[in-house]
Amino acid sequence: MDQHVVRFGVAMESALLRELDALVASRNGTRSEVLRDLVRAEVVRSRVRRGVLAFATLTIVYDHHVRELTERLNELQHDLGEQVRSTLHVHLDHHRCLEVIVLRGRSDELQRFAERILATRGVTHGGLEIVTDDSVARRASRGPRRGAHKKNHAHRHTP
Repeated sequence: MDQHVVRFGVAMESALLRELDALVASRNGTRSEVLRDLVRAEVVRSRVRRGVLAFATLTIVYDHHVRELTERLNELQHDLGEQVRSTLHVHLDHHRCLEVIVLRGRSDELQRFAERILATRGVTHGGLEIVTDDSVARRASRGPRRGAHKKNHAHRHTP
């Protein structure tokens, strides 16, 4: 990955520049850092639309008293198989549960799955965050590396 920094000029309206500077001040950063963050976020959004390998978290809040909702949510997750990497279930109160579902797969498939879950009767709130799996693209562009990843190391991988 090329880490060479290139300087370039950016032209924008003064009102927008004031907004940018307020954002920079609130983050205690620099214009360059904020612009890099914004560009990275847009690049990820662009990749996600193309259906690339990605990780995602789907967070939902639902009323567990809605008839057969828990079963339907479990069925939808089982349909995805190994793309569902993990779930976290939290009881918020007597009626509501929060669930975080960690996913890995093609970004377009993860998006469709999230839309199905979010449209399910009884799911009251939710959101999806997708990040691309850049490691796959980096490995493919570099080819095999010396000392490649060995399975017998200290931390465990989930199947």
